[in-house]
Amino acid sequence: MDETADVVVIGAGVQGASLAFHLARRGARVTVVERSAVAAGATGRSSGFVRMHYDLEAESRLAWASLPYFREWAERVGDGSCDFVRTGFVQLVPPEMADRLRANVAMHRRIGIETSVVGPDDVARLIPDVVTDDIVAAAYEPQSGYADPTATASGFLAAARRRGARYLAGTRARVVVEGDRVAGADTDRGRIAAPVVVDAAGAWAAEVAATVGVEVPVESWRHDTAFFGLPAGRDHRFPIVIDQATEVYFRPEGRDLMLVGLEAGNVVGGSPDRPQEPLSPQNLDAMVDGVCARLPWMAAGTLRTAHGGQDGITPDQHAILGPAGPEGFYLDCGHSGTGFKTAPAVGLALTELILDGAATTVDISPFSLDRFAEGRPLTSDHPYGPLWR
Repeated sequence: MDETADVVVIGAGVQGASLAFHLARRGARVTVVERSAVAAGATGRSSGFVRMHYDLEAESRLAWASLPYFREWAERVGDGSCDFVRTGFVQLVPPEMADRLRANVAMHRRIGIETSVVGPDDVARLIPDVVTDDIVAAAYEPQSGYADPTATASGFLAAARRRGARYLAGTRARVVVEGDRVAGADTDRGRIAAPVVVDAAGAWAAEVAATVGVEVPVESWRHDTAFFGLPAGRDHRFPIVIDQATEVYFRPEGRDLMLVGLEAGNVVGGSPDRPQEPLSPQNLDAMVDGVCARLPWMAAGTLRTAHGGQDGITPDQHAILGPAGPEGFYLDCGHSGTGFKTAPAVGLALTELILDGAATTVDISPFSLDRFAEGRPLTSDHPYGPLWR
């Protein structure tokens, strides 16, 4: 098989699928090359949060521009469903970070996000029987919720294919360069000639970039999540919560489960091809301790299942987006475990950059690869510190 395309996208996670959709919607001929299957990497193990609260304005803008796609999927994408569930979102921080939270909420409101600072009494109304002794201020986003990551990626890809995109599953690729510009990709099915190749390969992004001599500071990052059965009589109607004081996050899953993740205990480095390890007893205990410290009634919950996932993580835990190395080579990687909720806008912004020469929906220039070599990692004016520890 030898073929031609305008753009080759390497990776069929939610980022690659969103990019393929936006490119195909603009009339570009797109081929998506995936080493395994759609959403088989980080996307399929994502917790699926759809929220706008970040301490970095550029990320909040991407999440805000992405929200309409989740809420208006049928109108904007049309294929499949992202299964968005509106629950609201609550951000909890330790008391010493209350002023930072207030400043970040003010920044979000300037962007246009519907959000507010709430106190412990409000949190108690939003979350049943929650411990609020250590809460000074929290952030609340009523429009936020969660979606199905695999369905989202599959829907984007189906919509791209309906518009003419090609999808090659179970196919590995390396980028081909002629002179100082990209010429396409060599795959185990043949060459795809194309002037543009985008590296959206998740935990394998550094491996792909190395084929054109580009070094990207992306390492594999592994993270565990677990599903707990809600105790008898407990309602599933509560918001998604990120609780930096107890280092856990949680959300409802269906009508009788709670998804719980741990901000600490992450594993960075090593081959992305190594087998996934089962949830360790230490991490399980930390999850249980953290969620029960905030919700004592979850002590009567039951562990149902757990799984690990991986993504590519960067030193500042923010994505790398834009051109790098030879002309025609672009990066869409290093999303560091938080890329699901921004994928619709990232795909749109990169499409604008590739086809028009500039991203106009959201300025993605802060996410350039150059920031690492130039010693200017992305930081916010009112940081909470690294999410993953």
